Amino acid sequence: MRVAVVGSGPSGVYAADALVSQDEIPVEVDIIDRLPVPFGLVRYGVAPDHLSIRSVRDTLNKVLAKPGVRFLGNVVVGQDVSTAELLAHYDAVVLTYGASRDRRLGIPGEDLDGSVAATDFVAWYCGHPDADRELFERLLPTATSAVVVGVGNVAVDVTRVLAKTVGELDHTDMPQHVLDTLAASSITDVHLLGRRGPAQATFTTKELKELGELIDADVIVHPDEIELDEPSAALAAEDRAVGRNVDVIRGWADRPNTGRGRRIHVRFLSRPVELLGDDRVRSVVVERTRLTPDGGVEGTGQMEEIAADLVVRSVGYRGTPLEGLPFDERRNVIPHVDGRVVDGDSPVRGMYVAGWIKRGPTGIIGTNKKDAVGTVESLLADARAGVLPAPASPEPIEDLLASRGVDVVTTSGWDAIDAAEQALGQQSGRERTTIHERDRMLEIAQG
Repeated sequence: MRVAVVGSGPSGVYAADALVSQDEIPVEVDIIDRLPVPFGLVRYGVAPDHLSIRSVRDTLNKVLAKPGVRFLGNVVVGQDVSTAELLAHYDAVVLTYGASRDRRLGIPGEDLDGSVAATDFVAWYCGHPDADRELFERLLPTATSAVVVGVGNVAVDVTRVLAKTVGELDHTDMPQHVLDTLAASSITDVHLLGRRGPAQATFTTKELKELGELIDADVIVHPDEIELDEPSAALAAEDRAVGRNVDVIRGWADRPNTGRGRRIHVRFLSRPVELLGDDRVRSVVVERTRLTPDGGVEGTGQMEEIAADLVVRSVGYRGTPLEGLPFDERRNVIPHVDGRVVDGDSPVRGMYVAGWIKRGPTGIIGTNKKDAVGTVESLLADARAGVLPAPASPEPIEDLLASRGVDVVTTSGWDAIDAAEQALGQQSGRERTTIHERDRMLEIAQG
């Protein structure tokens, strides 16, 4: 049996691993990705200074080296090849391409220059080949105050990167142009905004604590914004993770301002309602909020204005549709039953989903393994039942792609890029330095 896995992030690689690790049905897997390099958000979403999490790449890379697994990069499904054509070449297709688009705030002024998505900023500092390098090289040296909207781990990552000194980042695999731009940053104040209270924030304690451990940044909280109402206090008492977060934040309230070069303002019960500016954003109008008895949030009408010439929204990811397949516009996922893609009540034979495009942007990296294994179990059950459609085309998919002029990066091509990044890093005393130019990656992959 031959299976195509679309997307090479953790979900895709875990699905491939589950397929080739079982002995009942011999399987060959092609992992297809639109980028010349694998690993998705592990490479381009996890903050470069979180080395332990990024080391998951080593585990994923071992799967690519397994017999029966191939990487086919620089192939855009829906452009270079359609899903129907994939089904014509494979017994089954597993879609694991994630949720890469950002959610918007939906407020006036959101499209002003200097208002950006966290997905774009993270892609830039991780060295994504499609990142808008010119935009951030223009914004950061000319901004003095930034507002980050959101209280999840991505928002905390963005805040930490903006508030760190370059000396705290130069051991990472960030491209040199990113380090140079961060060194030229004029930002002195970063405001992290959450519309609900500290007990409802979704960051993890480890990431939160790091904000208070930076060399040249003080953390400032407003005592009246961290007082817990009765339901929040009960939640902090019942949930140890929530309780630890609340303890960390309360500890910051007791710390004096030491006069460091940068300040991180951690704000709760505050939501942006409008961005103001001229040729670029200049300030954020923020409304004080309160929690409602049903766990929601409502505005109080009390407003303040925060000076900001950079605004980064980090309020979630969303999936995008793929031509020819059903899509749930409300949840931004591909509808499924136990990982089997369905169109209404009818299964789309041979088509499966795993990861964020299956369940939405929830969970941690490890969550994707269990999720992918569940989808693979459904696929194998269908194979045993004989309900998978037989491939109509005998030719290898790479012949079709070559006829269309697609420069496919194979596993050996990725190995060459991987070795080149490690060699580049060694020149600066690092483990690796990310190569961010797509053309350069393709040159290396092609020898």
